[in-house]
Amino acid sequence: MFSYISNKIGYGILTLLGVITVIFFLFNVLPGDPARMMLDQREDTEQLQNIRKKYGFDQPLSTQYFYYLNDLSPISVHSKNSDNYTFLSTNKYSFVELFSFKEKTVVLKYPYLRKSFQKNDKNVSEVIAETMPNTAILAISAITIAIIVGIFFGILSALFKDSFFDKIISIISTLGMSVPSFFSAILFAWLFGFVLHKYTNLNMTGSLFEVDDFGEKIYIQWKNLVLPAVVLGIRPLAVVIQLMRNSLLEVLTQDYIRTAKAKGLSTYKIIKTHALKNALNPVVTAVSGWFASMLAGAVFVEYIFNWNGLGREIVNALNTLDLPIIMGSVLTIATLFILINIFVDIIYGMLDPKIRLK
Repeated sequence: MFSYISNKIGYGILTLLGVITVIFFLFNVLPGDPARMMLDQREDTEQLQNIRKKYGFDQPLSTQYFYYLNDLSPISVHSKNSDNYTFLSTNKYSFVELFSFKEKTVVLKYPYLRKSFQKNDKNVSEVIAETMPNTAILAISAITIAIIVGIFFGILSALFKDSFFDKIISIISTLGMSVPSFFSAILFAWLFGFVLHKYTNLNMTGSLFEVDDFGEKIYIQWKNLVLPAVVLGIRPLAVVIQLMRNSLLEVLTQDYIRTAKAKGLSTYKIIKTHALKNALNPVVTAVSGWFASMLAGAVFVEYIFNWNGLGREIVNALNTLDLPIIMGSVLTIATLFILINIFVDIIYGMLDPKIRLK
């Protein structure tokens, strides 16, 4: 089991290194000078030179890549020379010094995602920490809706196979998988937030935390979570329904189910005690993947509903060419995706020895 876990973690680290490399070179081959992006219309020659030196933009691309890896690595090497980009300063890192050699120092620190170009040198990690909880709440709410409703209707659809009810559920789930999230968001916001507002009391836009009219008190507005969570949960809901239906139909043809029926067990007891646990395996796999992808897929939903999450922050950063926020956000989402998949693989390995052997 230790070897299995080690392999999964090793593959995860290699995948993350590949993601970091792609992110760095993708955004560093774009046309435009990052120093000019930071200064906008206020730049002069001296300011540009200072910015390039401060952020290492005056170095070759290979050196900048090393700087980026060094910033992200929990164990990193830093210079004692204040003229070097990797100079160790408390306003740049929170660190624990491990040991020193010559003019270098090795430290243990949190990954440093650099500073925003547009938010007055605010740390990207602070921006992500402020918006990520809202995205997590939205994703958890959406996947919870998808799991509960999807499993329920998937079971009913399997039990009433080829009936009118089954066909209606199949049509709805197919539409749910095919309709883009941004279109669903616009439709739901207009229909339930505008046309039917006096019945639903839901707003077209709004975030979880809102400020009162006097700008003094922050309060939680739970009703603003309803529409974004439903819209974000539509596609995984459709997938869960189809997977649950097909998996349960397959399980119900197994010999041990026939034996249970021959013993006179009720359909409810057969489903609950024998069939459901085995039928849930593909659903768990799909849910884990969808939950990770929701963190990225929430971009359009958050922007349309004005939900103050990481997705909306990415769109705003794209509009202002705030590269550190874009790179840091994409890297955060990719890291979470990898961690969730590693966690799921380890759980599968613990539950099924055959997977470990494979």
